[in-house]
Amino acid sequence: MCAPRKAALSHRTGDRGQTTVSILSLHYPPETTGNAPYTGGLASGLRLRGHRVEAFVAQPHYPEWRIRQGYDRWRSTEMLDGVKVHRLRHLVPRPPRGLRRLLSEISFGIRLGLSRCGSADVVVAVSPALFATAMALVRLRLNPRRPALVVWVQDIYTLGIAETGEGSCVSAAITKFVEKHTLRSADRVVAIHPRFKEYMVAELGVPADRVSVIRNWTHLQPVDVISKRVAREALNWPSGTLLAVHTGNMGSKQGLDNVVEAARLADVRNAPLKFILVGDGGERSRLECMAQGVNSIEFVDPLNAADYRYALAAADCLLVNEMPGVANMAVPSKLTSYFDAMRPIVAASDPQGITASEIKLANGGIVVPAGDPEALLAAVLDLAQNGEVADAYGAAGQSYCRRMLTAEAAMTAFDRVILDLADRRRG
Repeated sequence: MCAPRKAALSHRTGDRGQTTVSILSLHYPPETTGNAPYTGGLASGLRLRGHRVEAFVAQPHYPEWRIRQGYDRWRSTEMLDGVKVHRLRHLVPRPPRGLRRLLSEISFGIRLGLSRCGSADVVVAVSPALFATAMALVRLRLNPRRPALVVWVQDIYTLGIAETGEGSCVSAAITKFVEKHTLRSADRVVAIHPRFKEYMVAELGVPADRVSVIRNWTHLQPVDVISKRVAREALNWPSGTLLAVHTGNMGSKQGLDNVVEAARLADVRNAPLKFILVGDGGERSRLECMAQGVNSIEFVDPLNAADYRYALAAADCLLVNEMPGVANMAVPSKLTSYFDAMRPIVAASDPQGITASEIKLANGGIVVPAGDPEALLAAVLDLAQNGEVADAYGAAGQSYCRRMLTAEAAMTAFDRVILDLADRRRG
C-alpha cells in the first residue's frame, strides 16, 4: 500500500527532472513589456523547481512590431537563464491591425506546428496568441504522446473585440468560436484574474474545475530606493517640473489620444507638467504626429531594465490609460511594476473595469473616467499638490504588491498545476 505513495513523493521532491515542459509564446525576453517578462519568468521559475523546460517563441519584435537587430534568422536556439529557447521567425506586420495581425498569429502557429514542441509532458501555451494556440492544440492532439495542455490566458480576445469595437460581427463570432473551443479543449486554463475565470465559465462554457487563477507577479528585481533626483539625472529628464510617466505598449487599446489632449490642455494652462510616454507600438507614429507642437509631452524609446527602474522612480505619478469601453478584456501588465515602484497611479479607465478594481483594491492611486483629458490633467495636478496623499498611495501599492503579487506564490501555483497534469498523464 505504501509503494505508490512513495513513488509519487519521489517525483514531487527528488526526481522532478522527469517532468518536461514546453512553453509556447509569441513574446519572450529580451522583450521587456507585455507578456514577455512573465513568460520568461515562468520558464526560469519552473526550471529552478526541477522541471526540464524548453521555450518555443517568436523572434523579439514587441512592442515596436519590428524584428530586432541580431534576431532576423529563420530559426535560432539559445540558452537563457538555463532554459533552451527556440526562436522562430514569423510574419510581423506594422501596423498590427485586423487581418494583418491574424495572419501574423497564423504564421506563428504554422511555425509551432512544424517544431518539436509536442515532445514534452506538459505544454503551456500563452494567449495571446489565441489563433496560434488553437493551431498548436490541433497539432498536439494529433501527437500519439498527447502531452497535457495548459492555456495561460493573459487577454480575452472575445471581450477585446467587443470592448474596442474592432472587427465585424463575423470576425467576432469566429473569434468567440475559436476561443471557446480552444479553452474548453485544454486540460487546464490559467487565468490571471478572477473576472477572467468568471467570464470563461459563464460565457465560454469552460468547466470551473479546470480553471485556475494565478495572478501575474512583479518581475522587477529588488533594488535600493532610488530618489527622483538621482533617477532624473540618470535619464537626463527635467528636474524642475512634474512628470507623469506612462510605460509600455502604445496600441489602440491604450487610447493614448487622451494623454496627448491632456498635454495640450497643460500647454494652454501653462501647467508645470510633462507627460512622458515610454515605449513603442502600432500607434506611436500617429500619436507623435498628433502631438506635434505640444510642449508638455515627450516620447521615449523602450528602456533597458535598469533605465526602466529609473523611469518609474523619476515619476511624480505613473499613468495607466485605456480607451473608452475597455473594461474587462485585459489586466495591464504594467500594474505590477507600478505598484512595486512606490509611486501613485493615475488611471484613466472604466470605473467598473478590472484596472480600476485592482487600483482600488491596492489603494494605490486615483481612477478617472477614460477619454476625459480634463479629468486626467486635474488628477495629476491634484496629486502633485498633495504630497502626503501621493506618498500614501505609493506605499499602499507597494505593500499590496509584496503581499499579493509575488513570484514565489505564482511559481508555487504553477508548479502544482504542472505536477498534477504530469501525474495524471503518467497515470
